[in-house]
This record gives sequence, structure tokens and C-alpha cells, in this order.
Amino acid sequence: MTPNNIKHFNKPYILSIEEHKKAENTSLHHLVFGIAGSSHTWSERQKCIQLWWRPDEMRGAVWLDQIVKNGTNDHLLPQIKISSNTSPFKYENPIGDRSAIRLTRIVSETLKLSMKDVRWFVMGDDDTLFFPDNLVKVLSKYDHNQYYYIGSTSESHKQNIVYNYGMAYGGGGFAISYPLAKALAKMQDRCIERYPGLYGSDDRIHACMSELGVPLTNERGFHQNDFYGNIFGILAAHPITPLVSLHHYKVTNAIFPRMDKLEALEKLRVPAKLDSAALMQQSICYDAARNWTISVSWGYAVQIIRGILHPREIEMIARTFYSWYQTVEREGFIFNNRPYYEHVCQKPFVHFFSNATYNSSTDQTLSEYIRHDHRYPRCDWKMADPLPIARVEVLKRPDPYVWDRAPRRNCCRILPTEKNDTLVVDVGECREGESIEVR
Repeated sequence: MTPNNIKHFNKPYILSIEEHKKAENTSLHHLVFGIAGSSHTWSERQKCIQLWWRPDEMRGAVWLDQIVKNGTNDHLLPQIKISSNTSPFKYENPIGDRSAIRLTRIVSETLKLSMKDVRWFVMGDDDTLFFPDNLVKVLSKYDHNQYYYIGSTSESHKQNIVYNYGMAYGGGGFAISYPLAKALAKMQDRCIERYPGLYGSDDRIHACMSELGVPLTNERGFHQNDFYGNIFGILAAHPITPLVSLHHYKVTNAIFPRMDKLEALEKLRVPAKLDSAALMQQSICYDAARNWTISVSWGYAVQIIRGILHPREIEMIARTFYSWYQTVEREGFIFNNRPYYEHVCQKPFVHFFSNATYNSSTDQTLSEYIRHDHRYPRCDWKMADPLPIARVEVLKRPDPYVWDRAPRRNCCRILPTEKNDTLVVDVGECREGESIEVR
């Protein structure tokens, strides 16, 4: 091999900095959504899509098995398309449903709509809640001219063992770059015929990706949410990455108390509109005078905990939920997790998001969190009681470029206030020399 060949062999095939600068930034216009739906559940599930769909900015289609009646809100939704006949394909899984074949072909059928200026095809279910601005931010990291298959696995260890750790789960949503979608469409029907025994649509997509030699690029902000019950622990300790999607709202509790499930999800629209990049991002600090640990999940909840819990512990997900197999063992999940609390005195005092406003003169948001009216166990520790704190105010300056930098948790600081029933917290980029410790 000549020196010139060696030089060429070692050159990575990525966009140069200059090419990145010249390239138009990825926007919602460059995304096309393919949503998997059913005529039997459409009347209910369309309400979830309305929470995130922006008719004037977004393109895509909901793929159903048969025609449904026109509704009064159709103008607020993606166009409806009817999937092609898939009866010639064999389906041999004894516990699944052959609709999986119809749904796995949504990528190819959406491609055939021949929309212009497409960079990414985004797949999801009709009960997937997307956060579009965060989705764009995640996809903008990648060269859409290359073969990319981007999503996330299940949170359930057993689910991943049964189906595959290298598979993007469809309920959490996944994205396929335009050239990869074209390559998939050319071979997908032949590929499907080779896997009649698979269960669902997403494992069939994964099988075809394996034949194309394309691995999953894992982005932890896509959430399959293979849980039952209360997912507070998941949302209060979100990984340091943009929140892209939530799934399975029908089988988990409402994420805010005293609300129905869709109403609770809709409440997230307020913080998402003000500062989408910060939504659910956890900041940790301490009220040293009162010996409290404070955890802020911006736009969702603030926890006040007696005593000092170190960041390594508080950033760990608390098991407030059941696994997809109705168990609570810590080994059942793919992430480190902990009990909700070890001692009754350390049961968190939870304040849920109430409202938020933006002050243009200070370029700050003020978000308000109200204590959940809940019975807290009696505690005999000789330290300040968080019960009198009925309200938490969080000040934060929106930072739309936070994900353009190396990932780092925001810092928070306790601010003085004369309101005895209020805790005031400042959240923002960590200052030079600042770390999360008691001082």
C-alpha cells in the first residue's frame, strides 16, 4: 500500500467543519413522520398526536388499516393514509398480530409519497408523544447523507433479551436517514419474507437493518417506557440528553396528580414552549442551612429531601414504577436504580410544576412548583421540616444552544427570600470552579 493510499484509507468520511457551516441547519421541514395507527383506536389516539403535531410546520402521515370517518379536528392532524395489502406475506408468530407486517412497511410507504427535501423519516406509534424541537436538535448532530438508524432500546432488560438489545423500539420512536430509507425500500419486502416468526414491526425493521449492516445509534431521549404505574422516578432523573419522546401513556399513571393522562401530558406544553432544551433536565443542589437536598427536574417537579444525598445517588432513577413484567427488582432494568427512599425521614417532598412565564427584560423564565398534597410520615430527625414549603420558584435563563456543547448538568443555587412558605432556586450553566457539593 502506497503512502497516498494510506492517507486516503485513514481519512474519516464525515462532514468537515467548513461543510457543516455551509450546510443548511436541519429543521422540522426536513423531517417526515410515519405514524403507526389503527382504525379501531384512532378516535382516542388522535388526541395524543394533537398534543405535539404542528400542522403548519410538520409533514407526515398516519397509516391506518382502513378508512375512518372524517373528524372535526382533521386539520390539526397529519394526513391519513391507508396501508397497502399485506396478506401475501406470511406471519407465524403465535402470540403476535399480523398487523406488524403492515406497520413495518410504513417507512417504505412513506418514502413512496415522494415528499421533497427530506432528510429524516421519523417513525412512532399513535400513542407516542414527541417533543419536536428536541428531536430536531438530536438529529442535527448526524450527517443525514449517511446511513443512520437512531432510536433507543426498551428500559426492560428482559424485553431486550427477548427481542434485541440492538433494536430501536417503535413506541419510543426512531429515525432513519433518507438514503437509508431508500436502501431499505429496495429490499424490505424480500427481507420481511425471511422473518415470518418475528413478533412486531420494530424487530422486522431491525432484521432488515442487520441485513443492510447498519447498527442502532442509541439516543437515550427516546423513551419506549416499558413500565406500569408511576413513572415519576424516570422523569425526575432524566439522563443528560434532550427529552425526545414518551410512550405508553395508557398503561402508566398520569404524570401530574389529580389530572387525567392526556391532560397531564398537555401540561408539558407550557415549559416545552418556553425552554424545550431544558425540559425534564435535573439539577441538584443543597440548602446547607437547613440540611436539605434539592432536586429540580425543570418543567416537571422539584424534590426537597431531608439530609444530604450525594449527586451520584440522587441522579440515579428511583423505582416508583413496575417493570413491563410487573416486577420491581432492580435487576429488571437496563439502568442503575434505587429505592424511592431508604428512611421514612427521607421521603421526598414533591412539588409539581404549576406554571411558567418568561420575562423578556431579564431573559429569564420563572417556573412555579406547588407541593403535592400528600401525607408525609412522621420524622423525629432534629433538622428543619420541609412541610412548610408550599411553593418553589425556579429562575432560569433559556439556553437553546446547551446541547451544542459537551453534555453537562446545570447547577442550581438557593436564593434568599422573605417568603416563609417559598423556596427560590436559580438554575443555570455551572460557573467556573462550581461543582455540586455542600458549602
